[in-house]
Amino acid sequence: MRHYLIFIFNLCCVLAIYAQQVTPGMNQPGEDRLNLVSSRNAVFNAKTGYSTYYNGVFEHKGSTLSADSSIMYEDELKQQFFEAFGNVVITQPSGTVIYADKLHYDATPQVATLTNNVRMVDANSVLTTNFLVYKMRSKIGTYTGGGRIISKGDTITSKNAYYFETTQDAYFRNKVVVRTPNVKIYTDTMRYNSAQRMTYFFGPTNIKGNKNENLYTEKGNYNTATGVANFSKNNLYTEGSRFLKGDSLHYDRNSGYGKAFRNVVFVDTSDKFYAHGGYGLYNQSDESITMTEKPLITMVVNNDTTKTAPADSTAVINEGDSKKKNRRKIDKKAAATEEVDTEQENLTLQDDSTFVEPPEKQVPKVDSVYMTADTLFSKMILLKDYKALDFKLDRSGGELDVEEDVDYGDDETDIGEETEGKVLGLPDSLGVDSIGLDSVGKKVLEKDVTARVQKPAEIKKPTIKEASKAVILQKNGTTEIAKTLQQDSIIRQRAVVPREAEADSLINKALQVAQETDTVFKDTSNTAYLDTARTRIVKAYYNVRMFKSDLQAVADSVYYGMADSMFRFMGRPMIWSDGSQISSDTIFMQIKQQKMDNALLVNNAFMVNAVLDSIKYNQLKGRKITAFFANNAMDRLYVDGNAENLVFSANDKTNKITEMFHDRGARIKIKMEGKKIIDYTTIRKVDQKVYPFRLVTAENETLPGFIWRPEDRPKSKQDMMDRKRELPKGGAANDGEESSKAPDQEQGEQDGNNALSEPTGPNEAKPSTDVKPGAAAAKPAAIVPEKAAAPKR
Repeated sequence: MRHYLIFIFNLCCVLAIYAQQVTPGMNQPGEDRLNLVSSRNAVFNAKTGYSTYYNGVFEHKGSTLSADSSIMYEDELKQQFFEAFGNVVITQPSGTVIYADKLHYDATPQVATLTNNVRMVDANSVLTTNFLVYKMRSKIGTYTGGGRIISKGDTITSKNAYYFETTQDAYFRNKVVVRTPNVKIYTDTMRYNSAQRMTYFFGPTNIKGNKNENLYTEKGNYNTATGVANFSKNNLYTEGSRFLKGDSLHYDRNSGYGKAFRNVVFVDTSDKFYAHGGYGLYNQSDESITMTEKPLITMVVNNDTTKTAPADSTAVINEGDSKKKNRRKIDKKAAATEEVDTEQENLTLQDDSTFVEPPEKQVPKVDSVYMTADTLFSKMILLKDYKALDFKLDRSGGELDVEEDVDYGDDETDIGEETEGKVLGLPDSLGVDSIGLDSVGKKVLEKDVTARVQKPAEIKKPTIKEASKAVILQKNGTTEIAKTLQQDSIIRQRAVVPREAEADSLINKALQVAQETDTVFKDTSNTAYLDTARTRIVKAYYNVRMFKSDLQAVADSVYYGMADSMFRFMGRPMIWSDGSQISSDTIFMQIKQQKMDNALLVNNAFMVNAVLDSIKYNQLKGRKITAFFANNAMDRLYVDGNAENLVFSANDKTNKITEMFHDRGARIKIKMEGKKIIDYTTIRKVDQKVYPFRLVTAENETLPGFIWRPEDRPKSKQDMMDRKRELPKGGAANDGEESSKAPDQEQGEQDGNNALSEPTGPNEAKPSTDVKPGAAAAKPAAIVPEKAAAPKR
């Protein structure tokens, strides 16, 4: 009995000492103390002041801490510290649960340092690492030795990270890799919001998609849920051989549309195609690009460096040139009876003694062809679906066209009515369907050009029961954390984070490749090749201007196919080459071997050449004119169908205009060399007249349909960009509104020729059999002929 009383007394003393030294106020929840909730066993060391607990559960400011074993102690300032080992679990009032193998907890600042197999689970994400510092007061977690965050299908790994539980934001540094089902992201600095699944970039970043596409930026954001990206610094989109760059870039992965704003550059290295503009819309499905705001297409053509080009750009046809090899059958006797002394009436030319031949200049190896318009559109189509135009042109002239003259004007088509749904300034007749955009694309274009981030769907937080279930599943995978962290380390080591200004380097290399000569052999006779091969087409709408050092052009619309390198100029087209102006209802111009090869002028073909500073004009007209080029210079011409030629001739010795020749025939053949006529032949129905200069009047010095508009000619690349051609007299009153609308070229594009059918022969100029600009083609606006004033005498 005495021994029993002594045992009871000692036990009471131990408990009294424990209560006095270890747990003063522990069970008083009003104080900021770490409180013991329960424990299977407890041991107090009176010498060290440490208390050891087994399977203990503690509470601190609403959070619970538990572990297999734990030690609690205080320093001389009465600050509490807690050490826990094995199956450490911290549960917070918000529902966030943290697991680890080891915990050190400083109760005063509420800082928890967790080690080995650390997992922090909240409503939207799971963080895993081997070392985590978590501030429970501010709810901020930090790891510096590598880790990952998994959130709704997004897996983010990095060397360093800061996680803010309140805002669900995480900041990642050093070898950041994001893996989603659709993309992989590589960067060094990133912010991620797990509630919205939004990533924010503050340095060089690559977003690589599953279709070999890549988005590069140095500042912007990307939503991994919606696939919407908005970039604002050094941005570049690449997909295979295609590059799209702009000061601002918006991309929607679901729709496949990318929009670039300001200083836009698009390059396709496989097609040797590149374009610039103020706004660009890229459609991933058909690899199309639509550009506006001063768009510019540049194409490279080769020159023959063995030849030299005279500096003089105006070719004057004089009497000596025209009589060397021509075979005119002119009745000189009849003309002589009317000829009198016209020495004082003739226009005096510059004297031979004062004339100095301009020095020859070397032709560069390559030259650039620039083209601009209100809107430029280009896309890829299957090569087998593209029917290249083959006019079967013959440099020897081919068969002679002897058909009766008929009216070959285009059918009237009323497309001038104002309709709703205009997109990018295009009327309904050239609406979104005609530029290859579906209903989704139409909605994209009709939106404001300002990119907007899609608002994420409201996120439903899981219940406590659901969170507990997730915690149990995650807890069962503790043994896998070491493996995943090791895998993450390997992923970071292999990750290639882009360098700063990498976009500029890539786009410059692409431009360099696009300007090189295409040496790839394309076997169009191989059926297997045709089934998979693709080709690019280009469409230009309204106010089209083209500039080359020795050739310029304007038109309402242009269609270009890379398969046959054929330009189709429609809507009052005009081309200037040196001193000559060429016009017709439709002009076809083809490039071969990256050199100008041929041109076909269909319906109302007219060529004008200025003589004597535009006082008189040499003229050539017919139903059709076929021109061939050699070394990018005009080599020979064939005029068919009511061919007429009006030439002012000058005496070689006196340099004075002496007479005017007027030829008519079924065909006129002209051979040129050094930009001068060396051979001239009139075939069939020959009707030739010669007029002394004194008999030339304002009525007979021009052919019907004559027009001369040098003011519309682009003078330089910059002039082409800054100035549109002036409206002709009798045209539309409002500036910029053309009375001739571009045809709906999209009709029949499944056949690949964009509503332009091949003619059955080189001499068939009828719209129904030769060239069909499309059923919706509008008749070009009426042009009031301008007659030159009579020379001053």
